[in-house]
Amino acid sequence: MANRSLPLAAAILAVSLLAGCNSQPETVNGGPVDPTAEAVANAPKVALPPSVKSSKVYRCADSSLLYVDFFSDDLGANIRTESAGTNTRLTAPAVGAPFTGEGYSVSGNGDKVEIAQPKKPAQSCKA
Repeated sequence: MANRSLPLAAAILAVSLLAGCNSQPETVNGGPVDPTAEAVANAPKVALPPSVKSSKVYRCADSSLLYVDFFSDDLGANIRTESAGTNTRLTAPAVGAPFTGEGYSVSGNGDKVEIAQPKKPAQSCKA
C-alpha cells in the first residue's frame, strides 16, 4: 500500500503546483514614462564631426617640416609645426578650395602642396 500512495501523493502535488499557474497572458509595462521623450524625438539630427582622412608630413622648400591632417569632409584640415604640437584648424569654403585659418594656407591635399605660414611667403612642400 505504501508503494501506491507515494506515486499518488506525487501526482496530487504536481497537479496542485500546476493549478497555481496562471494561464492568462502576462502584460509587461515598460516602467515609468520618460519625461524628455518628446523633446528627444523632436530634437534636430546631430551630424558627427568628420574623421581624419589622411595625415601627411611635408618637407618644405626651406627644409622645415609641417604636419597636416586632412578631414573626410574635404572642407577641413589641421596643421602643426611640430609632431606633438598644437593643431591649428583650417577650413575651406568649398571642396578643392585652399584651407585657410590663423595666417596659414594650404593649397591641395596630395603629395605636393603649397603652404603659406604667418609672416612667411608661400612655399612648395612635398610629402
